[in-house]
Amino acid sequence: MKKIYPDAKLALEGLLYDNMVIAAGGFGLCGIPERIIDAMVDSGVKGLTIASNNAGIDGEGLGKLLRTRQIKKMIASYVGENKEFERQYLAGELEVEFCPQGTLAERMRSGGAGIAGFYTKTGVGTQVAKGKEVKNFNGEDYILERGIFADLAIVKAWKADESGNVIFRKTARNFNQPAATCGKACVVEVEEIIPTGSLDADAIHLPAIYVQRLICGAPYDKKIEFRTVRESA
Repeated sequence: MKKIYPDAKLALEGLLYDNMVIAAGGFGLCGIPERIIDAMVDSGVKGLTIASNNAGIDGEGLGKLLRTRQIKKMIASYVGENKEFERQYLAGELEVEFCPQGTLAERMRSGGAGIAGFYTKTGVGTQVAKGKEVKNFNGEDYILERGIFADLAIVKAWKADESGNVIFRKTARNFNQPAATCGKACVVEVEEIIPTGSLDADAIHLPAIYVQRLICGAPYDKKIEFRTVRESA
């Protein structure tokens, strides 16, 4: 099975369609699949529901898809630092499902494991619990959260071998691993592709069985969300 593609546009060919659900890795601008996001912008696909920690910032990351009005709904944990996100939400142009970070990660992991739902105490008694089933275990209330089953997962990693075994680098691992497992198809962009057998089997974070398509997106520019410098003396 061919896994390595020359660019993100070709890697997404036949996988994108309007009104689909996408699980996206990344945390802020760390570990975001930026080449894949750019190709999605160019594709014109619309009506997207995207599950991701956040929607990037204005003009970067998933913020590019917000700017072009291709996102219909965000399932996210953090919704700050993005003026266009705020504007669209307050104007009723964007649907938002707020989901605590640990719950979001577990919902993705559950989807990847084929688990339809799970009970958690996180969010009990808050707006997060609105409309959700509540069940009492040992005298304490828990709310039912559903697993995320995405049509497509898009993730960014550090290295992969030619078979699609993947290693994430430090904090860039974030939501990428659970996001990768919960999609019907998974497209991964990496900084480097090396021969099969070059990776230590015990160091692999995402086995090749989860990866359908793979691109090398290097070189990358290090994006900084907020630059703070000391005033000149």
